[in-house]
Amino acid sequence: MEAKKLPAGLGWLWIKQGTYLFRKSPILWVTITLIGIAGLIGIASIPVIGDPLATLLFPVMFSGLLWGCHALEHDEELELAHLFAGFHRNTQQLVMLGGLNLVGQLLIFGVMMVTGGAALVGILMSGTPPEDPNVIAQAAMGAGFAILLGLALFCALLMATQFAPMLVTFEQISPFEALKTSLRACWHNLAPLSVYGLMMMLFALAASLPMMLGWFILLPIMITSIYAAYRGIFPREEAPADSVEADTAADQSPPQGEQ
Repeated sequence: MEAKKLPAGLGWLWIKQGTYLFRKSPILWVTITLIGIAGLIGIASIPVIGDPLATLLFPVMFSGLLWGCHALEHDEELELAHLFAGFHRNTQQLVMLGGLNLVGQLLIFGVMMVTGGAALVGILMSGTPPEDPNVIAQAAMGAGFAILLGLALFCALLMATQFAPMLVTFEQISPFEALKTSLRACWHNLAPLSVYGLMMMLFALAASLPMMLGWFILLPIMITSIYAAYRGIFPREEAPADSVEADTAADQSPPQGEQ
């Protein structure tokens, strides 16, 4: 599955296209999103196994939301049942994708501890600071390096998981191949994804001001806009003329007066 390399300006277009999909069924989008988030929070609250289980099931629930985006793009109705579509389609591969994500997170934490985080944690856990200030300084420097390395690795993991659920859901490729394909796609499209991320950060700040109420709208738009990004980067030939991909292609073509 080959990804297209797109210009930076399309990062803003994805948000517009995501907003268009949201406006097709805003109330149901808010309802479905809140139910999904509440479900994941409830699962994560289970002692011991909650967080790992939520990580495993996240791609499954997210896949259902993607099917909702797909339905709206093809002029079909968004339904509450879309939230659970991932439990009926390609479920095993989606759970495996969540498992790979979980393993990746654990490996990153392990690398951070090995590269310097363990020393500072040991000092903090002891409750008694060492007499030699150089020991604290060295531990702090090691922890700083571990944090920077961890951030870099987490960014790579985020890029690998960005489009992996879509690729497993719609292209039915293996989870490991989906992670590699998503990582390459994000690397080749850093410019539009950076624009997209910056705009989303600004919208997130605005959504947080009126008692966080804006998040009720922003969260569904995040879902629909990342679907639009996937459709632009991984075009599909069977898409209808009024699809998200068609809008992306139209935006890239020059105005008639400039041809």
